[in-house]
Amino acid sequence: MSNIHFIFLLHLVVLTVLPATGQQDSSNKAHTHIVFSGGLDAYYIYDFNRPGDAIRQPFLYNHNRHNEFNINHGILHFELSNERYRGNLGLHGGTYVQDNYAHEPIMYRPFYEANAGISLNKTNSLWLDAGILGSHIGFENAISQENLTLTRSLLAENSPYYLSGVKLTYTPTDKLEGALLICNGWQRIARLPGNSLPAFGSQLTLTPNEQITINWSTLVCSEFPDSTRKMRYFNNVYAQFDVAKKWKFITGFDFGIQQSSTGSTNFHQWYSPVIIAQYRIKDNLTTAVRLEHYNDQHAVIINSPNPAHSGFVTSGASWNLDYSRNEHLLLRMEVRHLNGATNYFQQSGQWVNHNLMIAFSLGIKFNEPLTKF
Repeated sequence: MSNIHFIFLLHLVVLTVLPATGQQDSSNKAHTHIVFSGGLDAYYIYDFNRPGDAIRQPFLYNHNRHNEFNINHGILHFELSNERYRGNLGLHGGTYVQDNYAHEPIMYRPFYEANAGISLNKTNSLWLDAGILGSHIGFENAISQENLTLTRSLLAENSPYYLSGVKLTYTPTDKLEGALLICNGWQRIARLPGNSLPAFGSQLTLTPNEQITINWSTLVCSEFPDSTRKMRYFNNVYAQFDVAKKWKFITGFDFGIQQSSTGSTNFHQWYSPVIIAQYRIKDNLTTAVRLEHYNDQHAVIINSPNPAHSGFVTSGASWNLDYSRNEHLLLRMEVRHLNGATNYFQQSGQWVNHNLMIAFSLGIKFNEPLTKF
């Protein structure tokens, strides 16, 4: 049995044997809600390596401009929800869009989300959604205020933020949710020319109580045309813990393999562990520390920015301080240091093995119900 069949069989068995419990059918009294939300993440970064141009690193896709004031991400979002159907439309701009959507056709780049969903059973525990979707992978997303740190972890920056396809979600209890996906590829809206194989994803999320979340996500795909196909098998696992209303901990691990050549039984692997701890000093003041490592010796995902080297092996540490004026306004600061196994980083025209930066961000967000009918 192939890896792809094993992964999907395992998820399907888990999803189908669990009892569907709980929710009462109240579709006769269902109301439709429309919510208008959005936000803006303005930032400034000073990179002490002083890169030759404004773009800091080719393997970063958020907050990636040096010594200039810029918008990482601005978004306007409409959400429609009913017990039997739902939909999302989000439009966005900023350097996040410039860096993440550069390979997409211009017509798709303004879309953060564009999807519709329908309930498939009376208890509303089974949903089918289709369109441009947020990725099911990882604990960080493109909305800066929703993450524990200002910048994204290396594993988040180099796994999909979005997908385009269909998603089947099953929630048998309020403590367990599973999903299966078919999509156009590894962070792709438009399919790669010459590649007829869709990508297949899965997700299991266990929430035993309000303090603990455990998640396992997968994606199986090929990012090559059919004539040179190399299969990629990817796993992301993370756990989040909220402790005594003061501490939050997240630990995550990415692991993937890809065929070394077309039809080969040999695989190149990459992996990335990360741990983040956040402490609430006051109601409006938090601090966070992150430790991370990224190991991609065969350049499956990240190739060295230095043409004299191949692959990418780097460790990092960061410290954050966040001040929230209210639920709408968040002021953030982060110091981040990366240390490479070799000279991956430019400093004043020379290649060095370290990178240090300081970042500031001012984020604003809102969430306003528009109507109910």
